[in-house]
Amino acid sequence: MKLHEHVRHPSHFIKEKTGFAKFNRWLAVKLGNTLGSMPFFYLCVVLDIAELPSVIKAHSVLIWIAYISQTVIQLIALPILSVQANIQQENQQAKADADHQTLTYLATIQDEQLKILKYLKEKKK
Repeated sequence: MKLHEHVRHPSHFIKEKTGFAKFNRWLAVKLGNTLGSMPFFYLCVVLDIAELPSVIKAHSVLIWIAYISQTVIQLIALPILSVQANIQQENQQAKADADHQTLTYLATIQDEQLKILKYLKEKKK
């Protein structure tokens, strides 16, 4: 679809970072994509399962509490929440792209309608 001069994509309004801020953004995206991925989640599940036998052998309520709060929640729940956030972000980007295409289409149609009305108005004179 061709671009329309009055319809800008939402990404147009994001200010470009420079210098150290650009590096920080790049690093955050790379780390976020890695830590918020399903392969990382599966790695955390394997680490969690590897620790489980020693927790079972300990026969201690405190160790079970620590295991659940530190291992299960931090190693399992947080990565899957990051994956979910990444999926939501992809969905929002897809919606922004679709909205932009629709607005561009509507603006183009409106321009054509205005040209036709202007032509009809001049023809009537």
